[in-house]
Amino acid sequence: MYDVGHTYSMATKSAPKPESLADVQRWLQQQTANLWPAALGSLSFRRSPCIRPNCPACLSGDKHASYVLYGRQQGRRFSLYVPEELVPQVQHWLDNGHALQELLYQAASRNLQALKRERDQALKKAED
Repeated sequence: MYDVGHTYSMATKSAPKPESLADVQRWLQQQTANLWPAALGSLSFRRSPCIRPNCPACLSGDKHASYVLYGRQQGRRFSLYVPEELVPQVQHWLDNGHALQELLYQAASRNLQALKRERDQALKKAED
């Protein structure tokens, strides 16, 4: 008897309203409102030798630590030195960029579903 009640309550739940392209646009704007500044790329910690002869750090094998932002622009890879005190801020930008990228993937699917629905509705009206 418990299962019947559960099945009944499941059947009475309404399905989510189909989204229009405008609905998806509003959703995406709401979701991205706090994702600025944003950047794509990767932040790497590296240790590399310098060009100074007889550098104590390089001679000891410690080398020089630095952070580098890697990315692509116009199909070419670039790298930029990031001062250590700016690393948390740059990492925040990258986190926002990855979240924004994920939202864009979701938006693509939702937009396509809405576009197909609008096409089907237009075809149905044309048939009537």
